Amino acid sequence: MFEAVEELVGEHADLEKKLADPSVHADQANARRLNKRYAELTPIVAAYRSWKQTGDDIETARELAAEDPEFAAEVKELEKQREELTEKLRFLLIPRDPSDDKDVILEIKAGAGGDESALFAGDLLRMYLRYAERVGWKTEIIDSTESELGGYKDVQVAVKSRGQTEPGQGVWARLKYEGGVHRVQRVPATESQGRIHTSAAGVLVTPEAEEVDVEINPNELRIDVYRSSGPGGQSVNTTDSAVRITHIPTGVVASCQNEKSQLQNKEQALRILRSRLLAIAQEEAEKEAADARRSQVRTVDRSEKIRTYNFPENRISDHRVGFKAYNLDQVLDGELDAVIQACVDADSAAKLAAA
Repeated sequence: MFEAVEELVGEHADLEKKLADPSVHADQANARRLNKRYAELTPIVAAYRSWKQTGDDIETARELAAEDPEFAAEVKELEKQREELTEKLRFLLIPRDPSDDKDVILEIKAGAGGDESALFAGDLLRMYLRYAERVGWKTEIIDSTESELGGYKDVQVAVKSRGQTEPGQGVWARLKYEGGVHRVQRVPATESQGRIHTSAAGVLVTPEAEEVDVEINPNELRIDVYRSSGPGGQSVNTTDSAVRITHIPTGVVASCQNEKSQLQNKEQALRILRSRLLAIAQEEAEKEAADARRSQVRTVDRSEKIRTYNFPENRISDHRVGFKAYNLDQVLDGELDAVIQACVDADSAAKLAAA
């Protein structure tokens, strides 16, 4: 069992030698890549060594127990440890999402339901901002289009971890399960007769791409400038500060109008564009990947309604994993961990079964 881990142990030792070589650090990008891989392999190697050592200890304890029955209890304890280490090692060997360390750009768009949908989009934005605050992430609203009643027709938020995170524990590792159509059932503020309405908002989560992740040829970009609209400072409706960037080969469009200067809006739009192009590249790679390497949760089509927020019953339901709870008010206040963990557990179980 776990014979293939020996190759990972060898790779880990090789990486350790390379990282000890000062010349390797002259290329910072390569050094970061090697460090990341080393950090990924370290817990696997440590667990494997403990697993092997426990196996040796069991053999020794059995030999002693054959001569002295008092060692029989130690054999049972070591066998229990071995089983626990086996499960831990199996879990560590589950194929990892290479983007799990990344920060994200989260977009919320009002859908069917008019003003009520825009208000719900605002509720979702507040939920994610409060959740980020609870877990210690930083947030930055990149661009937004507000509705007349105070919600959002469209809003884009950068969500970033603070400082160094454990391998595979970045923002994407948690928020990637939020992408899809979120449905709300409640009496809208615009409803005078107290009838329950159903509306929806779409959430798109993409790993925020660094410049090294996606190469964009400036010659393949069409950049249009126009006047900003909506609430803002003196520059709104007076200067061509808003920017729309079109990636000609793919037709992907990103725009920004929230910043005061054209240059700032251009930089923000490029951030969004890079993340969208990275998401497209990853989706294409996922289609080509073997079924055993894909998460059943992640392959849910974004057009499906992934979650329902039922206000009259204070109920939240995630339709992908069968999660249901009656604390919707707390979830909307940022207590999302239980909902997200249900998706994480289902994803891990599916990958473990496939592996």
